[in-house]
Amino acid sequence: MPSAPKRPVATLEEALARPDSERIELIRGTLVPKAAPTGEHSDAQVHLDRGLGRFFDRKPGGRWPGGWWIRTEIDVQLGGELFRPDVAGWRRERCPDRPAGRPIALRPDWICEILSPSNEDTDRVDKLQSYFQAGVPHYWLANPLERVLEVYRRTELAYALVLTAKSGQKIRAEPFDAVELSVDELFWADPEDSEP
Repeated sequence: MPSAPKRPVATLEEALARPDSERIELIRGTLVPKAAPTGEHSDAQVHLDRGLGRFFDRKPGGRWPGGWWIRTEIDVQLGGELFRPDVAGWRRERCPDRPAGRPIALRPDWICEILSPSNEDTDRVDKLQSYFQAGVPHYWLANPLERVLEVYRRTELAYALVLTAKSGQKIRAEPFDAVELSVDELFWADPEDSEP
């Protein structure tokens, strides 16, 4: 039985030459289209950015912890691969200047992917393995349809699931455990009046 023809391995240069409108990632030599966001996906992305950003995307010190750069949909190069995480963060102590340019070649300290039915396997398997190999310390998976958040911490051998939370819960989720967060607000709910 003849074997299937091998697909040519795509390069980082090919991925970067594609127009932004294609929403392409390069994972293990394959150009992978990123799913078009649904309303639920968009809500989760905006609220994760806002919910974390108001406490952490600022200089350290003052009323809130700060100490991070938090960005959405920014191209990140990890070795020979190219990713466009839904939300990513860099600790300012390791990255004193705002991440700029395309792609960002400095590994994030935290990445959150928002699950889509069409790309869930990519986020749960391929990206999880690539992010682990690249040394990303913290990886979150957010499921906007189920309103479930999974928090992973990198260990020597693999990512360890350290927290699973759902709608209705308040959590302290590493690496942002200095502040209690509402799972509902991270996905879609309006902030409580008492929050900043």
